[in-house]
Formats: sequence, C-alpha cells, structure tokens
Amino acid sequence: MVKIEPYCAPGVWDPPTYTQAVKVTGAATILFISGQVAYDDKGNAAHPGNFTAQAREAFRALKAQVEAGGGTLQNVVKLNTYLTDLRHRADLIPVRQEFFGKRTLASTLVGVTALAHPDWLIEVEAIAVL
Repeated sequence: MVKIEPYCAPGVWDPPTYTQAVKVTGAATILFISGQVAYDDKGNAAHPGNFTAQAREAFRALKAQVEAGGGTLQNVVKLNTYLTDLRHRADLIPVRQEFFGKRTLASTLVGVTALAHPDWLIEVEAIAVL
C-alpha cells in the first residue's frame, strides 16, 4: 500500500498552500506525466486567450493521464506549473482546487516567456506514485 506523507524539515518555512517535500513509501509504480496543455479535438491550442478554460483543460488532461495509468489525483506527489503570465496565479488557485481540493502537495510554479505554441498560457506536469 502506498503511503504519501507531506513533510517539512525543521527550521524551513512550512507554507500553508503547498508542501515543501513529500515522502513516498510502498510505491510499486511511478508515473512521470509530461506537460499537459489545452488541446482542441484537432490538436490545436484550445481556448486562446482564456486562461481559466485552458487551466481547466490542462488539469482535466492531467487527471485523465493519471487515471489511465491506474491512479487518481490523490496519487500525485509533485506538480510543476508553467505560466506565460504570472498575473494568472490568482486565477490558477481556484481551478487547481477544483481538481486537488485544498490538499497541498509538492509543487513548483514557474513564469516562462513562452510555451510550445504561442496561444498556450499554462502547462502542467506531474509525478504520481501508485
């Protein structure tokens, strides 16, 4: 049985919105999920200019990838999020909570100048353990 435990080293600030570190024991499978973005049904960038819709679609795709690998979003231990505009950070939080709830997990948020397609505003990648 997989045991996933968030922790923080003594003397390191323990923020309320994410986890500094995650310890996994008993894992038999590890999923490394590439960056997920908002695609339409033809493989083009979906929802150009709409950050919230793109974020929701990226997290939906991430959820689908985890489930296809045999897990749930509860199995995600590390999340990396890339934004082309850090002003969308406030818009990101409620969408992320739609999928992960108020659960904290090890995560990184990075501002980038561009993603692989100029219309993408967000990309999310993850590591899950089963």
